[in-house]
Amino acid sequence: MSYRPPYTITDTMLKRVASIMEKLGRINDTTNLDKKPILRKNTKINSIHSSLAIENNSLSLEQVKDVIEGKIVIGPKREIQEVKNAYNAYNMIPDIDPYSIEDLLKVHEQMTFLIQPDAGSFRTNGEGVYDGNKLIFMCPPAKMVVPLIKDLFLYILNNKDNIHPLILSSIFHYEFVFIHPFSDGNGRMVRLWQNVLLYKWKPIFLYIPLESKIKEYQKEYYEAIYKCHKAGNSNLFIEFMLKMIDEVIDKIEDNTLDRQITTEILNTETLLNTMGEGVYSARELMEKLNIKSRDTLRNSYLKPALEKGLVGCTNPDKISSKNQKYYKI
Repeated sequence: MSYRPPYTITDTMLKRVASIMEKLGRINDTTNLDKKPILRKNTKINSIHSSLAIENNSLSLEQVKDVIEGKIVIGPKREIQEVKNAYNAYNMIPDIDPYSIEDLLKVHEQMTFLIQPDAGSFRTNGEGVYDGNKLIFMCPPAKMVVPLIKDLFLYILNNKDNIHPLILSSIFHYEFVFIHPFSDGNGRMVRLWQNVLLYKWKPIFLYIPLESKIKEYQKEYYEAIYKCHKAGNSNLFIEFMLKMIDEVIDKIEDNTLDRQITTEILNTETLLNTMGEGVYSARELMEKLNIKSRDTLRNSYLKPALEKGLVGCTNPDKISSKNQKYYKI
């Protein structure tokens, strides 16, 4: 119960928290993200690509998207499996208990499925944290992993109502990296777990690709870890992570999100919001959407929604049938 990660609250942290809270308030007041399933999916793809790229996965964003959509991708077998694993792990986020070590091991088992022989188990050997070939620091001995993880999870549980979630999740991030509890997958796991902690606080974080911002500042990310290790506290890392969160939320406000909000996405969202629980003909949808061209309806609205499995049709064998009708899945 006496365990306390070494850090102090700084003015920089408080200013960042205030900035983030103000922006989150504006987003909640003006944007109904719950009605944007495509945006949430694309955020997940972006997050997975960035998190894996930090760990030297060479697949492009488009290749990652194709793997997730079940398309054939030419690339290293291990890297393709990493994408599949990460996608399944990120799908677990809504059901994860962020204070459960058992859940941590379950997610790690999924994250390293068919890749690591010790998937779902803590490491039993000594490990170090590297930035490329540069050793950042040596991790605690393997025999200390379980007690340190237990202390960390108990700490965040006991302080979830006392320390602001933005700061607490960043403390967790640094301490987890320091403990380095797994032989592989620690970076992927801790970035996902910070998402879990933030999502449990505010579900809007399902739409915030924090990993993409960390990838953009990857060098500074490792430098912050190294400096904190030397300083003996996590202050600089907490400030760094708050900066990442603050900056990535700017993209939500600006409706840019790294190519995620496109005409296709917006059209599909409009279609889904227009459709109720019934079944609609093309003409009925055109009237609801105020569209005069059947080609526009088909190419700009229905085709993307059908391809993504968000809309179904009553006669899939004859997609162009004049009697075709559509429904929301």
